[in-house]
Amino acid sequence: MQSQDWATVAACANEILRQDSGSAEGYFLTGLVERVSQRPLKAAAAFEKSLALDESRYDAAIELANQYSVSRRNGEAAELLERYQEKLGNSPMYLDLAGTVYTEIGLPQKAWPLYKQANALQPGVDLFQANLAACGVFLGKIEEARDIYRALLKRFPNHRRNHYQLSRLSKATDTVHIDEMKEILANSDDPPDRNIFMYYAVGKELEDLEQWEQSFEYYKKAGDAVTRVAKYDVAADIALIDKIIEVCDADWLASESGKPRPDSAGKTPLFIVGLPRTGTTLTERIISSHSQVESLGETQFLQMVLRRESGIQSVENMNPEMIAAVAAKDMGLIASGYLDSVSYRLGDEPMFIDKLPFNFLFLGFIARAYPDARIVHLGRNPMDSCFSMYKQVFTWAYKFSYSLEGLGRYYVAYDRLRNHWRELLQDRMIEVEYESLVADPEDQTRALLDKLGLEFEQACLDFDKNEAPSATASSVQVREKVHQQSVNKWTRFATQLQPLKEHLENAGIKID
Repeated sequence: MQSQDWATVAACANEILRQDSGSAEGYFLTGLVERVSQRPLKAAAAFEKSLALDESRYDAAIELANQYSVSRRNGEAAELLERYQEKLGNSPMYLDLAGTVYTEIGLPQKAWPLYKQANALQPGVDLFQANLAACGVFLGKIEEARDIYRALLKRFPNHRRNHYQLSRLSKATDTVHIDEMKEILANSDDPPDRNIFMYYAVGKELEDLEQWEQSFEYYKKAGDAVTRVAKYDVAADIALIDKIIEVCDADWLASESGKPRPDSAGKTPLFIVGLPRTGTTLTERIISSHSQVESLGETQFLQMVLRRESGIQSVENMNPEMIAAVAAKDMGLIASGYLDSVSYRLGDEPMFIDKLPFNFLFLGFIARAYPDARIVHLGRNPMDSCFSMYKQVFTWAYKFSYSLEGLGRYYVAYDRLRNHWRELLQDRMIEVEYESLVADPEDQTRALLDKLGLEFEQACLDFDKNEAPSATASSVQVREKVHQQSVNKWTRFATQLQPLKEHLENAGIKID
């Protein structure tokens, strides 16, 4: 195992089980082999068998929780972690893994003490320290996270991702860190795709120092590097939007009207959506600071349930075939499946937020499955929206954002979808404009809360004091008060962004 000779581990596991079919260790080793082979269902089955044979195996329990997390069985993962975390006191490796699973299922506040304990038991392990720092950022422990990243970079000065993480935590005031990163890049023979995080970090700090042209050069290097290895075609995402508009029409929406829904136990979902970097996190923090609202952060449960109920097997996260198939299904299955998935996170508040921007694709399904759900859609100046995405590292969901051409084409399709939802959902979709929100936060907050059926509370304006975790790309900014520094920031890069502007304007999209 230590030398990662998994073929031999598999052979040992098979021989152990041949000699003793009731060996918890044999099944545990089998689970490890299946895990590293990226077969989560088989890995989970092996760890379940190991735990059934010997319920004291905390290692099997935490490994099983990890596999449940991979399969989005988050409630079961949370239950296992709760049951076994007190038994991890002498295992820094499994304390760290338990913390990672807690973070993955959206509970970083529970991960923090486990990461701290792992680092206390075994100081100086870079993985344990990096996980602690990342968790600290989610929890607003910015100074502690910054100190950890600086210490890590002293030991591992070429670690690209840690340079990027450090760059996010404060505004650059000089070129010291930039010069360090540029020197590493100059002395490296690594291909561009190995330097992506460093390019973004240098670009961000150059932007902090208002060195606009140099900053854009590094953002472009990063985006180009991603594009070269992504094997992505924006046409597939546009086809998905076209299918959604075709399927989710007025007759389809009306056909579900009046049908009974599963008991929601008095919980009202509130979906905050829009393109990323349009103010969805800011809006979430404002609303979730209300005493009657809690936030689940960004979950992928809605898409997971839609995929499952479609019955279509595919390596794609979502495709037109799935949309057509799930549109014909009973929306009660969607509603109950989603509520079952999030139930492990729900507290006593009557309203809960799911703030995954990507859910703007599925507003028709939300409206059809949840007649009482609230929907808040964020909008922002198209150029600011696109450029803010262009300079941000994202996950699988937003591959269109790494090139100006992809951004332009996707934004036009997105705008068409937004207009479709506006016509179809009418008052059910509450629209909030980022520029209006930051220009007049009190009046806009009062109006928003009123539309949501909530009384005004001062805490919503003092959202920067909200200590709840945030695991989004805006996890640092949400600790600040509202400001207008990002409004029309794209104009600093007007020359470089001119092709994007022309593409949008030629499609009839107004640029203020």
